[in-house]
Amino acid sequence: MSSLSVPPPKRLQKPLVVPDRHMFGPGPSNVPPRILQAGANPVIGHMHPEIFEIMSDIKSGIQYMFQTQNSMTLAVSGTGHTAMECAIFNTVEPGESVLTAVNGIWGERAAEMAERIGARVNTIVAPPGGFFTNEEIEQALSKHRPALFFLAHGESSTGVLHPLDGIGQLCHKYNCLLLVDSVASMGGTPLYMDQQEIDILYTGSQKVLNAPPGTAPISFNERACKKIFNRKTKPVSFFLDLSWLANYWGCDGKPSRVYHHTGPVSAFYSLRESLAVLVEEGLENSWERHDKVAEYFHTGLESMGLKLFVKDKRARLPTVTTIVAPRGYDWKEITTYIMKEHNLEISGGLGPSVGLVLRVGLMGCNSSKANVDMVLAALKDALKHCHKSKV
Repeated sequence: MSSLSVPPPKRLQKPLVVPDRHMFGPGPSNVPPRILQAGANPVIGHMHPEIFEIMSDIKSGIQYMFQTQNSMTLAVSGTGHTAMECAIFNTVEPGESVLTAVNGIWGERAAEMAERIGARVNTIVAPPGGFFTNEEIEQALSKHRPALFFLAHGESSTGVLHPLDGIGQLCHKYNCLLLVDSVASMGGTPLYMDQQEIDILYTGSQKVLNAPPGTAPISFNERACKKIFNRKTKPVSFFLDLSWLANYWGCDGKPSRVYHHTGPVSAFYSLRESLAVLVEEGLENSWERHDKVAEYFHTGLESMGLKLFVKDKRARLPTVTTIVAPRGYDWKEITTYIMKEHNLEISGGLGPSVGLVLRVGLMGCNSSKANVDMVLAALKDALKHCHKSKV
């Protein structure tokens, strides 16, 4: 008789079945065969010299993608939230002032993370679909004198692409670091970390890069490192402590690397391959392709009588499009119908945009006119067959 009180689960005695879908929501995006294959390479030790070589490849790819020469450039083991916490936890000490720009869910999340570690958090708030002028940002910087200012470049919950020019200079005028979230925008629209004076920048692997979720590229400039490595207190997280991560990634100039955590080596393979794909296409070509496909998509939506949520054309995120939820329809019925009948994911709103929008993400290999046509046909079919109230 077995001494086990918990029997073997029957569900794990069946083979794994995962459907193949068109992932046209705000992320994750589809992973092409080449990147999937890279991730299937043999697992070797996370402290082996071959892994360090792959990490160096990743670092140089991130520097290219971010357009930075920062030596403190690496990929955090985790999703974009991990990079957000890495940036805030290392930069901010308890009692310091943090300012976050809230025009969607990511500013809200950054504010909560800073609050949890004892920062004095202030926010500037724009309605969903809106953004801030440099004058509004300077006014808030002058009033609150923060140590860190957070801004989402690509606000995927609302579809806004926030202008960046001049904001880094404003932050430095008030002795403040600029932290930019580019999870939804990186690789799909122009961004120049060094030229735009961004102190800390991060993104995720699962959007334009088309790698599986689980790694988050991040970079810190010398100004940010000076503050981080002159803290009075240790960062609240050991796992995300930059002094340890810098050593593991070979960013601290020390001759040997010390064990910190077991790096996700299979995820590193995938990330390295996704960066190689971006390098082969060329960053500017990727920006141009995403811009042209977005314009084609927006024209198609408007010709169907649908409205775009972001009114200002210049502030529309080319990677994630927000469509005003069609009047008289239940947005959940639309997304459910499209998934069932077309095997295609699009999403509703998130955070402050819930109930207001449908979100379509066309990122990396998914950004093509053929995929736009597929989405437009699915939307047309859904509007024809889903219930429309007469009220």
